[in-house]
Amino acid sequence: MMEPKTPHLLNMDKWRAWKEKKDIDAKKDLIEQYLPLVDYATSRVAIGLPKNVSKDDLYSNGVMGLIDAIDKFDYERGLQFETYASWRIRGSILDGLRSGDWVPRSVREKAKKIEEAYGQLEQRHLRSVSDAEISKHLGISEKEFTTMLQEISITTVCSLEDPIREEESETRLTLLIDEKAKNPDHKVHEFYLKESLVKGIEKLTEKERIVVSLFYYDELSLSEIAEVMSLSPSRISQLHSKAILRLRGALAKQKEALMQH
Repeated sequence: MMEPKTPHLLNMDKWRAWKEKKDIDAKKDLIEQYLPLVDYATSRVAIGLPKNVSKDDLYSNGVMGLIDAIDKFDYERGLQFETYASWRIRGSILDGLRSGDWVPRSVREKAKKIEEAYGQLEQRHLRSVSDAEISKHLGISEKEFTTMLQEISITTVCSLEDPIREEESETRLTLLIDEKAKNPDHKVHEFYLKESLVKGIEKLTEKERIVVSLFYYDELSLSEIAEVMSLSPSRISQLHSKAILRLRGALAKQKEALMQH
């Protein structure tokens, strides 16, 4: 007979004291122990955000996410609290940003136009399209296109950062689907959207693929990626934005195709 899975958590006595006895001091100790997770998440999300977004507000939202994670975490299941809490913290920070409506409608509209342009042109040409081709399609100069990318970079900060399900380390980078959909073809749609995402990543330029890999898989910050690639943080931010908009465009076209069948 297999022995039950033993939880591997630091300060197990504090977890038991909080979960079984509702010891407030134990909860406070746990919050203090895991505050560095909030510091990390806040610093990561803050990169590229406009100056009017308060880092203190991000941190406060992150702390609320940490507290929520401590309240809901089942310490007896043998899961890593750090992984679970990181998604809760990040999700709480991003929810705070969304509720604050910190991105002007005009910026969202520009992002949508570029996303649609990538989707249309790359479906037509079956390859990654250049800045010049996108600019021509939009009827603007390449310099204007670069300026647009700088403006909309803030909209892509949280685009693929949301966790899909609690207690799992899977992100929308690996599965960009509408998890609220309940139609019978859900699994079929999920398969084709995952396949479409893989193809979309293949169409990214080499630098864009590197940025996506370092940011989402290796979890480096944009400033760290800039150092690794010997590029400026603003250039990394542009590459990140283009990669996300290409992927969004590809997935939007795939969803349209699935809806027609």
